[in-house]
Amino acid sequence: MRRSTPAAAATAALCLVVAAPAFAGPAPGADSLGDRVFTALGNGGYDVQHYDVSYDYRAGSTLMDSAVRIDATATQSLSSFSLDSVVRKINSVTVDGRAAAFRTQDANEKLYVTPDRPVGRGQHFDVEISYVSDRTYDPKSPAPADPQGRHWFEKPDGFVTFAQPDRAHEFFPSNDYPSDKARFTTHITVPNDVQAVSNGTLRDKKTVGDRTTYTYGTRDPIPTDTAVFAVGHFTEITAAGPHGLPLRSYVTASQADASKTFVNDIPSEVAWVEQHLGPYPFETYGVLGVDGEYFGAMENATLSTFNAQAGLQGPIGLTATMVHELVHQWFGDAVSVRNWSDMWLSEGHASFYSFLYQGDKGFRPTEDGLHSWYQQDNSFRASDGPPGRPKDTISVLGTTNSMALMLYGLRYQVGVDTFQRIERTFFERFRNRSAATQDYIDVANQVSGKDFTGYVKDWLYSDHTPPMPGHPDWQPGSAT
Repeated sequence: MRRSTPAAAATAALCLVVAAPAFAGPAPGADSLGDRVFTALGNGGYDVQHYDVSYDYRAGSTLMDSAVRIDATATQSLSSFSLDSVVRKINSVTVDGRAAAFRTQDANEKLYVTPDRPVGRGQHFDVEISYVSDRTYDPKSPAPADPQGRHWFEKPDGFVTFAQPDRAHEFFPSNDYPSDKARFTTHITVPNDVQAVSNGTLRDKKTVGDRTTYTYGTRDPIPTDTAVFAVGHFTEITAAGPHGLPLRSYVTASQADASKTFVNDIPSEVAWVEQHLGPYPFETYGVLGVDGEYFGAMENATLSTFNAQAGLQGPIGLTATMVHELVHQWFGDAVSVRNWSDMWLSEGHASFYSFLYQGDKGFRPTEDGLHSWYQQDNSFRASDGPPGRPKDTISVLGTTNSMALMLYGLRYQVGVDTFQRIERTFFERFRNRSAATQDYIDVANQVSGKDFTGYVKDWLYSDHTPPMPGHPDWQPGSAT
């Protein structure tokens, strides 16, 4: 604010500053959200409420006629706006049913849209995009979860997607940023001899001739990086969870019998997590077990996804992975992160409760697992940066897990009951929204009646592992 000597001039200047936004004309929405790690990701000027995605899968071809309808609300008066997009080809774009001009830019993976008339601030509008998906077109992310950079995983009888951290816009143009959550509807048309699977609940199944369209929908908003789409031969395994929660898992048919071991554990795992965090936040849960290659495991909303053939051998590996992805339904999915530097809120919680579950169930003492991690933490910080300031895009999904140690130390300091109140208060306050690091600190301070700001930030931003409360005998290993 500029300083002016006469009081009248200062008052007039202030009025002009306040009044200007009301008369501001339409302007382009920002083509990024200024993320420290993913600098080009996200778009400004609107908030998405709903994605309606369609694929037409045909055996023997990697090309799919595709479409997405995006229902959004403008947060400013828009002359144009952008979407994250790296799909193979855009055919057409309409805004509120009228043809819109568009252009793509590969360098920052954007689709720029100019409607034939401006969109007013606060106005609801819909964007319909016809495009072509090519599952062989898989531009490498700056943060590849899979070392080979793949996010379309081809299968002999179909495919499965892996969107985290920044590849949802490879499957559909979107505001591909975790803070802009939306409900999803998915329509996948396939030959009658295979099935389609996606997030949420099967809403409709319609067969015409030799092709069937599966329609899935989510009741609640989810972040784009937790959307999943799959086609193949699946066996559906159903069960009833706590308080009648529908549990529906889809496992590649060839592995269905072998997979029942971990699928049958889901009801008790959900019940255990609910004891700590409160009722499961979505309308359904289950796992998607896919055939062969799939990089690791992924907390896709309502449908955690795994390689059904590998990576889940032995009780500790099985338990740790299953519970880790389940806890993400609360932290990461129902409460998404505000920006990618807040990813510890998701990964730290998932890892902490996985260690706690292993101890409660007698697989491995909780302290043994956390002590082992504590001894490695300095090495993680040296290679990937501190958990609250990941060194690069790849580090976002690694070093942030170390905040399980901070949560363990906080629980020791405030006691089990107060810690549970902190966790539940934080979750309920930000459910179906996004949260930032300061939001968690504020809740911890409010509920405990003490100031843990310095403690949490020390764990978040220090280059070296802080001391572990209650364990003066724990010594961090060297940074190697």
